[in-house]
Amino acid sequence: MKKLIAGFALAATALASATAFAQTKPTIVLVHGAFAESSSWNNVVRILKKDGYPVVAAANPLRSVKGDADYVSNLVASIPTPVVLVGHSYGGSVISEAANGNANVKALVYVAAFAPEAGENALGLSGKFPGSTLGPTLAAPVALSGGGKDLYIQQDKFHDQFASDVSRADAGLMAATQRPVTEAAVHEASGTPAWKTLPSWFIYGDQDKNIPPQALAFMAERAHSKQTVVVKGASHVVMVSRPEPVAKLIERAAEAK
Repeated sequence: MKKLIAGFALAATALASATAFAQTKPTIVLVHGAFAESSSWNNVVRILKKDGYPVVAAANPLRSVKGDADYVSNLVASIPTPVVLVGHSYGGSVISEAANGNANVKALVYVAAFAPEAGENALGLSGKFPGSTLGPTLAAPVALSGGGKDLYIQQDKFHDQFASDVSRADAGLMAATQRPVTEAAVHEASGTPAWKTLPSWFIYGDQDKNIPPQALAFMAERAHSKQTVVVKGASHVVMVSRPEPVAKLIERAAEAK
């Protein structure tokens, strides 16, 4: 009898633990893109945390697609809950690879982001359809001592190019604190994308000047997006200027069965 009671107790404990895990909200891992940094997610983070979600805004190295994906993948593997991976811009290329091999990733959310097929790169996708005006706004590349070059947007062109629906004062701060991406990273071919096996959601602005809206629509359709939200009047940094619909879509992905 004692063994039977102990067995029931053990089963009850296991069931309670499994139930608690099932009721845990997924952790939202936010991955910024080129010419941005982790604080670009601040407005979205406030909403998600208010709604009870654990959040990590990863410091994307912006050095190479594979290297950055490995970095994010290691971070995700350390999280004991289910994870929703969210990428902005170049960060979309990163999450597309970082999710591979991580069984706790339940969904992908692309925020004005690249969702490349194997072999594609960010530069090619941004030029696949007309509309990107990023090229002429880039500053002279910064040569790196170990080889390669870093790319920045000219600060006086940052507002109109990158964040036209953000105040000039805030865009000025974003321009001064922007993180560069290597020239090699935007040319690097992507590997097998996780959006082929994981459900994905997309949101972007119809005034994006970095990645043409037509290219974003093409990638969303190709990835069989569960829901695609187009925010009227929003720039490339839709998560900064319109955090509410971005957070809402992320939560929808987190709640999906």
